Amino acid sequence: LRPNDVTDFIERLNKAKTYLPEYSDHRIAGCMAFLKDDGHAKNMAMKRGLLVIRATGNSASIINAPEFDVKYF
Repeated sequence: LRPNDVTDFIERLNKAKTYLPEYSDHRIAGCMAFLKDDGHAKNMAMKRGLLVIRATGNSASIINAPEFDVKYF
């Protein structure tokens, strides 16, 4: 996971309802999953309101704090 990945994904989320008008009345929560990050990209994603999932072995877990406020697009 790199900072550019986060920026690009948020740009796509901002356009999602334009490309998928059938979801125009829905709230969309952004979520990014990763195996490795560059050290601060996961924090960047969280600061921008995305849920962040770390893949670990045969499993994965959301690493956001329990009090995290998700940004809806």
